[in-house]
Amino acid sequence: MILCTVDDASTVHNIIQRFRESGTISVRKGQGRKTLLDARDLRALRRHCITYRNATLMEVTTWAQEYFQKTLSVNTIHRAIRHCRLKLYRSKKKPYLNMIQKHRRFLWAKAHLKWTVAKWKTVLWSDESKFKVLFGKLGRHVKRTREDKDNPSCYQRSVQKPASLMVWGCMSVCGMGSLHIWKGTINAERYIQVLEQHMIPSRRRLFQGRPCIFQHYNARPHTASITTSWLHRRRIRVLKWPACSPGLSPIKNIWCIIKRKM
Repeated sequence: MILCTVDDASTVHNIIQRFRESGTISVRKGQGRKTLLDARDLRALRRHCITYRNATLMEVTTWAQEYFQKTLSVNTIHRAIRHCRLKLYRSKKKPYLNMIQKHRRFLWAKAHLKWTVAKWKTVLWSDESKFKVLFGKLGRHVKRTREDKDNPSCYQRSVQKPASLMVWGCMSVCGMGSLHIWKGTINAERYIQVLEQHMIPSRRRLFQGRPCIFQHYNARPHTASITTSWLHRRRIRVLKWPACSPGLSPIKNIWCIIKRKM
């Protein structure tokens, strides 16, 4: 003889009742808790998030409570945003371009549209980059338990004024050029010295006497009259570069790789 408790008896009764009504013992759809936001509300939430991409989660929650006339928590809105296939990311930093700069950048891209791969291989890319000397540049996120919040291995160490240094480098499809560490401020005279001591030997070593095009940005030491005259006297062909367009140069990827591995 099998003895059943009250809970077991009610469970068996519910299963029998469900089978008599629907012909199956599986739980019907919609038996759980109803969602606060339906499909129409989610579409409105998605439109609002796309229109105001920089709004904080609290601001979106306040708007949703007023718009839907419902009591919604921050966690509910966070789950709803993820359900809309949206996710919170850190914004990428890009230099500001006005309409004139955008037009000049478009004209530059149009003028170099027909350049072949062989033509781009003749370019000697150069750039300056700033490296900060940090005490363990770790990410913003760490994998830990709740009890490990005070574990020193889970800290992100920082200093108020980290030491930094500025470097100049160049590269081409043939390989890497010389690397120079700046000391002090950068002006046109010191920039010309770097070109004489590092750019000229790197160009000679990488291209072996073949013609090449030198690329640098529109910084003041680069576009100074004495720098332009020096490049003209040395018969160095310079690639015209649009303003505020450092992301177009492939050497930026080299700096990013080095900084990630530091």
